[in-house]
Amino acid sequence: MEATTQRSDVLARLVEGVHARATAELAREAESIAGGIMSFDGVGSWANLAVGLGLDGPVEADELDRLVRFYADRGVEPRIEICPFVDESLLRGLADRGFTVRDFENLLVRDLRGGALPQADGGPDRLEIARVDPSNEAQVRTFIDVSTSGFRPEGEALAEPLLSLTRGMVSSPSNRCFLALYEGEPAGGGAVGVSGSIGALFGTSVLPRYRRRGIQRALILRRLQQARDEGCTHAVIASKPGIATERNATRVGFFLAYTKVLLALRREGLVPSP
Repeated sequence: MEATTQRSDVLARLVEGVHARATAELAREAESIAGGIMSFDGVGSWANLAVGLGLDGPVEADELDRLVRFYADRGVEPRIEICPFVDESLLRGLADRGFTVRDFENLLVRDLRGGALPQADGGPDRLEIARVDPSNEAQVRTFIDVSTSGFRPEGEALAEPLLSLTRGMVSSPSNRCFLALYEGEPAGGGAVGVSGSIGALFGTSVLPRYRRRGIQRALILRRLQQARDEGCTHAVIASKPGIATERNATRVGFFLAYTKVLLALRREGLVPSP
């Protein structure tokens, strides 16, 4: 049990560091704080988030006060994502300031070292997984529309904050984006961010009319192969507990490494972030 905990702790430091840097890269503003990064990208952006704090030891009270001011001065609720390996001082400090739990997210991991990856069987015969060319504006826009479809109500127009963030994600040199085409028609999309030994799979959606056909599985496997080809030793996926993403990931060898908690501080006049 002790060895497993140590491995999970090391993995958490790697993964949370990758997540913090990736969020900061997309956001308009970012500052280092308590071993992590707090980012801000404007009202209505999911990138208004602090990640990676408290993994290097105790977090001082003035650092948490600085975090609260950083977001309050910009008119949004302070939000922070933490994993089970943070120093207890961070938990106490957040509780003292009135932070409450907003959501949970499971971090799933798969070892890419050795052995063949599962084959993309069971999907539609006429399915193609195409690498998105960031210089092809039409393809980029199609990818953005499809890959964000699961993060907004069906039929709802793509909001500017999500459009801007996703476009930045596509153009990032560390990300590789893939578009699923069924009979030549856009059906789904997803990305993998490559950072050192970690390949992070994220931003995946399949259009409702194409679901339950194995398309998400095919997207996962294509990105796993990409991560392995680029030298990653582990792939990770963050998923809400119990949804299709988690089920599809576990079927191709991912396992639960730890659960993260999203906390936020509600204050009058501050806007929540999605």
